[in-house]
Amino acid sequence: MEFHIVVCAGLVPDPLQTLEPVMGPAGPGLKNEALLPSVIDPWAAHALFEAAHLARARPGSKVWLVSLAPKAKLQQVLMVVAQKVPFDLVAVDGPANGFTDASACAAALADAIAAIPGLDRQKLLVFGGWESASRAAGTTLQMVGERLGITEQFQGVDAVTVGADGAFEVLERIEGGRHQVATCSGAPAVCGWATGSLHEPPNSPQVGMMNMRTLMPALQKARAASVPLAGAFGAAAVPSARRDTRVVKDMSPDAIAQEIVEWIRQ
Repeated sequence: MEFHIVVCAGLVPDPLQTLEPVMGPAGPGLKNEALLPSVIDPWAAHALFEAAHLARARPGSKVWLVSLAPKAKLQQVLMVVAQKVPFDLVAVDGPANGFTDASACAAALADAIAAIPGLDRQKLLVFGGWESASRAAGTTLQMVGERLGITEQFQGVDAVTVGADGAFEVLERIEGGRHQVATCSGAPAVCGWATGSLHEPPNSPQVGMMNMRTLMPALQKARAASVPLAGAFGAAAVPSARRDTRVVKDMSPDAIAQEIVEWIRQ
């Protein structure tokens, strides 16, 4: 059985950057947000790689990448991501910081998915990140599924094994550091991926050229989404560095450990 796999993926600031929240005229945001380099959300990246692997294993399957993000940043990131795996892009032009309302994001993503031409709901698998490096709300993907009328949902997924009849087993994280194996009779379903089991695919110029034929037209046709900002804060500051160094000779390990414990208690 073939699948129509839709991967919901947002953009997040490069984790090597220093992020400083600020209050702007439109609400909370990040200092110099427009200048911060972005990457695809790590959790969503796992979902994209797993989707591409599943599509290769099931001939006739297709992968769409649906992303709510500023078009300019999305274009920069896709120049790299497009060389990893084949997909069709559905772009929604909107904010991508960690202060957007999860419900409004879910509504914009669900509308974009519902409008995909030729999408078969009976073959639909919605993939995405279990959490997010920008928001970690853990609710957006669930609400996307609910808006699409999909009640079979799995969160914290590490592996999906599909049988010959289209039914699949899901290795899903539960409380206490344990896993459970759930069985689903088939699509439609929603999977929020944790880490997955695949490494990041190498860059392929051939895949990149194939994707670029559709990426630029999709970016040009991206519709704007009005996603409100949620929440506010009174003040925020980067933690100050603190370093107290002493050079002591001939100190026993027990004394060193005790001094560390006393320092932590202070």
